[in-house]
Amino acid sequence: MDAWVRELQRGSSDAAWDAFLDRYRRLIFAAIRHYAQDYDDVMDVFARVCESLRADDLRRLRTWVDQSDHRARFSTWLVTVVRNLTIDWFRARDGRHRVSAVAERLPRVQRAIFEHVFVDGRSHLETYELLRAADFPSLSFKEFLVELRRTYAVATSGRRGHLFTELTPPPPDEAEIDEDAAEAGELLADALRSLSAEDRVAVEMYVVDQLPAAEVARIMGLPNAKAVYNHVYRALAVVKERLERAGIRRGGS
Repeated sequence: MDAWVRELQRGSSDAAWDAFLDRYRRLIFAAIRHYAQDYDDVMDVFARVCESLRADDLRRLRTWVDQSDHRARFSTWLVTVVRNLTIDWFRARDGRHRVSAVAERLPRVQRAIFEHVFVDGRSHLETYELLRAADFPSLSFKEFLVELRRTYAVATSGRRGHLFTELTPPPPDEAEIDEDAAEAGELLADALRSLSAEDRVAVEMYVVDQLPAAEVARIMGLPNAKAVYNHVYRALAVVKERLERAGIRRGGS
């Protein structure tokens, strides 16, 4: 039993919160960083997550502990809660956020692309996933690439164009907008979205952040490094299998 759970059951909310935060701080940050890259955004979201989890005498945490049947590991439940709180925070912020003068003259989808790529520094694939998950669920990857190039054309023109060019990845080549490449990009995005929250966080922490497997296991509440390897290899196998089933193989064969 985790120390924070013991303290919670003893009725010591402050001690429970301190133990919980010490145990899961890095996991919370990892879940937030999947959606936020800017340091200030990450810290603001972290504060919001802590406020929500600590509210009403740790009501959310007590609700999980008091369940007689836990259908998911606590770390999986926590990642889902953090994800929902993060998305809610961004929706509230972007609802009142005034974008730059460059974005103001863009159509709605291009404005969203501009915010994700040029303001938040996200990759093209991550931007596509966020657009599909939010306000543009029917946007195809080919349509996204076309809008992406149009956004680059506007953003990289004018006096500040050279600055945006330096701060962002290069725009997609014309070759990327053919049917095969567009379909491949869409399949990859779908494959990544198909991963469970726990598998996706394991991949992010072990592959992207390059944390040692033992450290990832400690943060996620897994028994050992082997369990991390199992999560990562299973996740990568799912992505590979889905792509190969669609006729996309390594080396383009």
